[in-house]
Amino acid sequence: MENSCIFCSIIKGEIPAQKIFEDEDTFAFLDVHPINRGHTLVVPKIHYANIYEVPDDVLAKIMHTVRFLAPKIKQAVGAEGINIGINNDKAAGQLVFHIHAHIIPRFEGDGHAHWHGNPYQDGEITTIRDIIGQEFK
Repeated sequence: MENSCIFCSIIKGEIPAQKIFEDEDTFAFLDVHPINRGHTLVVPKIHYANIYEVPDDVLAKIMHTVRFLAPKIKQAVGAEGINIGINNDKAAGQLVFHIHAHIIPRFEGDGHAHWHGNPYQDGEITTIRDIIGQEFK
């Protein structure tokens, strides 16, 4: 765990949090700046900055906890849906650089817009596919 990481401090009990679940590998607590009531963060107890660094087995443990908690949170707050997300890097909205999954309860008419699509220009989709494909070589 990194000394300057707020989530590491929460896990160690140095900073108070509204814990809703903990097991050997993960810790889940209510977001203090929730999108909607019940917005929960699931973090691994070992510090990894983002999805690029986290080992596959740790990511699987995070997602196992997310899957376990999502229906319970949905039921508890009376949500009509759930968004699950992991932000990676500042440009994607990551504010704390300790990988974490968001469980965000959603309600009809909650005022939070879903992402809009940005269509490709003519031929661009093939070009992007080819550029991504080069990363596998």
